[in-house]
This record gives sequence, C-alpha cells and structure tokens, in this order.
Amino acid sequence: MDLYGIGYSNIRLPNDRSSYAYTYNSYINTFPEEVFIHEFLHSLERILQERNYEIPELHDYEKYGYKEEKLIGLKDWYKDYMNCNIKTNEGNLTGLNDVVYTLTPPAKSDFKYTTELDFNKESKNIIEEGKSLFKAVLRMFGIK
Repeated sequence: MDLYGIGYSNIRLPNDRSSYAYTYNSYINTFPEEVFIHEFLHSLERILQERNYEIPELHDYEKYGYKEEKLIGLKDWYKDYMNCNIKTNEGNLTGLNDVVYTLTPPAKSDFKYTTELDFNKESKNIIEEGKSLFKAVLRMFGIK
C-alpha cells in the first residue's frame, strides 16, 4: 500500500465483531493468519529491495511452481520464501536474504523529510485528501 509516497503494509478489519471476517471455519480458512504473514512479508520484501537485494516478488509464486492450496493457501510458498528455499530454474535457491531478520525498522531520523501521518483518520473525499496532501507538502518545507 502507498500513502503520500510512503509504502507500508496495512490490514483493515471491520469494527463489527459479528462480521464474517471474524468467523473461523476449518473448511474455509484453516490458515487464517495468512493475511498477516503476507503483509509482514511485504514489509521485509521492501526492506531488501530498498537495499538492492534481488529477491522474488511476493506475488510471483506461480513463476516458481507454487499453487494456492484449498485449505492452507500459500503456506508452503511463504515458508520457502522466508527460509530462502525457493528453487530457481537454474537450480539455485532464492527467497528473502536472512540479513533482513537482523535489520531494524527505519526510524524518523533516517529520513530527510518526515511527515506525521494519522493512520486512524481516513479521507472522506478527494477534496479532503488533496488538502491533506497539500498540508503534508507544506510541512515538508517547514511551512505550517
């Protein structure tokens, strides 16, 4: 996901506790945590890509012969992706470089221009989003 040119992974859950999203059914979603792992892996993928590591795209599982299974989803793909255990056509292994597990997330001091974002407040329309973006640009240049 991208917000104001800043990438992040986000999982949105409904406020209604009776929503189907909170229903567990062993015939449908035996691996319900998959969405959390998927978004977390996008974060690790981005960290390595920003450091110029060559890794497979998280969504390219079919290129490497993986299929989404009925009850476990892409569990095998995610395991091999995280353990750098994906076989390439050349016979090599690829996946996330294990250096990613030793890196710390970026801090505010790592950026030249920082912008505070309120992730709990959503834009209601295009005008509000435009105003918010304009304010962020002004703050970036020290204009309040």
